[in-house]
Amino acid sequence: MSRPRSLADIGGEAALIAGGGRAILLQLAHPAVGHGVANHSDFVSRPLDRLHSTMTFVYAVVDGDRRLVDRVTRAVNASHRRVRSEGDASSPPYNAADPDLQLWVAATLYDTAMGLYERLFGALSPQLADEVYRQYALLGTTLQMPAELWPADRAAFGRYWTEMAGTLQTDAVTRDVARKLLHPTAVPRWVKAGMPLARLVTAGLLNSEQRAMFDLPWSPRRQRRFDRIMRVASSVYPRLPLRLRHAPQRRYLAKLRASVR
Repeated sequence: MSRPRSLADIGGEAALIAGGGRAILLQLAHPAVGHGVANHSDFVSRPLDRLHSTMTFVYAVVDGDRRLVDRVTRAVNASHRRVRSEGDASSPPYNAADPDLQLWVAATLYDTAMGLYERLFGALSPQLADEVYRQYALLGTTLQMPAELWPADRAAFGRYWTEMAGTLQTDAVTRDVARKLLHPTAVPRWVKAGMPLARLVTAGLLNSEQRAMFDLPWSPRRQRRFDRIMRVASSVYPRLPLRLRHAPQRRYLAKLRASVR
């Protein structure tokens, strides 16, 4: 098994897609983001389309050339410009281009990806962990987030994460969005068949307080199943050929290159 050397090596791992549910729920738990998604996003009605758009953006940023990054940046920025609301008594104001909100979204992607990666492969060396952390800022700075908004180092990120964790909350609106995302209807049968496993992994990657925010069921039995899945995955997945593990990244980038041409 080759050793990772950069964000591109780590970000290309297909297994990290399994953390998508955790990242999305943490984003929904930010009141502005959660109501923004509820009021403006088509995540619920078109979950696979939104997943494909997100993965295209992430893969382009972590391993694409300048043309690909420019292409996805223009598309995302154009979409964000149309998504804003003034807010009211039941919903906070929302602007998809707000740098602070983009910071939180990028932070959830980083924290989820690194947590899951280290569950599967073990801890990175401090030097590589620092380098990957600095590179992850690209997920925000590629859009409108100023570079200086990204916490200066991993220790600063830890303080930011702890502070933000104390502000997270849900209500009936955001819990309903989460429920529909975890129990999708407008998806193929093969996706529905995999959702029980996806729900278990998503809940397992959250802590107890976060699960409670979304009324996600948990029990010692579920914890044992989750732990068993992680043990098997950490034993089997790293031994798969790199070409297979990075196959989704290659497909997304190939499709994006074709669209640019």
